Amino acid sequence: MRRTRLAGALTAVLALALAATGCGEGNGGTSTPARTTAATPDRVEPLSAPATPRLPVTVPSADGRTVTVTSTERIVPLSGSLSEIVFTLGLGAKVAARDITTTFEQAGKLPVVTRAHDVSAESVLSLRPTLVLAESTTGPAEALAQIRDAGVPLLVVKPAKTLADVGARIDTVAAALGVPDSGTALGKRTQERIDAVRKGIPARGKKPRVAFLYVRGSAAVYLLGGAESGASSLLEAAGAVDAGKESGLTKDFTPVTSEALAKAAPDAILVMSKGLASVGGIDGLVKVPGVAETPAGADRRVVTVDDGVLLNYGPRTDQVLKSLVTQLYGEGK
Repeated sequence: MRRTRLAGALTAVLALALAATGCGEGNGGTSTPARTTAATPDRVEPLSAPATPRLPVTVPSADGRTVTVTSTERIVPLSGSLSEIVFTLGLGAKVAARDITTTFEQAGKLPVVTRAHDVSAESVLSLRPTLVLAESTTGPAEALAQIRDAGVPLLVVKPAKTLADVGARIDTVAAALGVPDSGTALGKRTQERIDAVRKGIPARGKKPRVAFLYVRGSAAVYLLGGAESGASSLLEAAGAVDAGKESGLTKDFTPVTSEALAKAAPDAILVMSKGLASVGGIDGLVKVPGVAETPAGADRRVVTVDDGVLLNYGPRTDQVLKSLVTQLYGEGK
């Protein structure tokens, strides 16, 4: 979650590959669990021929500064999405630490430099980084200022909320690492894979209405995603309708109410895997007020994607999209 605003934090936490609980059709509200699909190993796929960084480079930062990078020997990306890009560009061996939202296998043994979702400047600086990569939502601001004041180049990257942002994010990180050609190659590979998934979406007369719910049962947090949640672009690319957005929710999230869900009238519900687990699975989700009365709740049609990849909008977005398509329409349909 964004520290103070849930939507941003989602980009971070969404740090949480693709454990998928299928959206089986017509379960009629019984206790039978929905069909599940096998989980994809939580790994990134580096480029086969990564480039050697050409440094120094001076690049613009999303906070209005310019940043000069002279070394990529010790990189500290402060989000799972940025870590994913660095590793996929082929510079994973240069990464010195990770944040809590970096969950893929290749980064698993790296030290964590965040407490909850707040950056620990002391932890970062103790690792002698030569470049720190942050999101616009990374904080607290005091920690980032402390890192800058220590003389460490710190690049802020604009967050992504749509498929159209994927290439720009990759290019930004690649430029800062001194490997722009690798960025071009990775952007091309990623776009080709996304396009291939989209070509395989079955033609249907009526598009499924899908509501994105952010749930954390342990904290009693139940939110319905709107136009700015970050999920709309994925759902629309998967041939679905974002039910929250279409029902008139123009911002990021609104508390779940029976009235809001009735207006959204979703045929399926999208949740992150840890969120679904936090409410006790599908049995618990349909007990959230208003869910059971929706077509999705009545049919127990639930789509899940792992927290660490769902809204990253990066090199594995094609996997996210494929998982959504498979769960909404079924294998081979």
